[in-house]
Amino acid sequence: MKFDFLKSISPLEIFLFIIFVMYIIFPINTPEIFIPLINSSFGMIIIFITTIYLLFYTTPFLAILAIFAAYELIRRSSGKVQKMNHYIKEYNPPTQEEKDDKMLELNPVKIETLEEEVVYKMAPIGKSETNTYIETSYKPIADPLFCGSMCN
Repeated sequence: MKFDFLKSISPLEIFLFIIFVMYIIFPINTPEIFIPLINSSFGMIIIFITTIYLLFYTTPFLAILAIFAAYELIRRSSGKVQKMNHYIKEYNPPTQEEKDDKMLELNPVKIETLEEEVVYKMAPIGKSETNTYIETSYKPIADPLFCGSMCN
């Protein structure tokens, strides 16, 4: 009989065959909750290990379908990454005017502090009497120095 090999195929393999064919033929979207898992390194490794397992331990036709289904799963999931940007808040950098306004808000025009007022009131510069020099008979004597150290 021509279909003797069908007796050796388990019902699980037939079910996987139907699932893989439906996934490859029809444009079934990957659920959004699985997209980050599939696009991660761990997800890629799991898909690769599962495909290799099916390649070694099932019929060759199912293994080839598993390779195509894995490829489609990765392709359809990677296309969703661009569409998931609505989760990321759009960032527009502030303009220079906004930055200047923020800086003026954080650094208001300086008012004199109490310390500056007291120093200004009590500072003797420009308000004191002129200096007077006293003439005395004392004259300091210093030896002539050369190079700042003892020289011979």
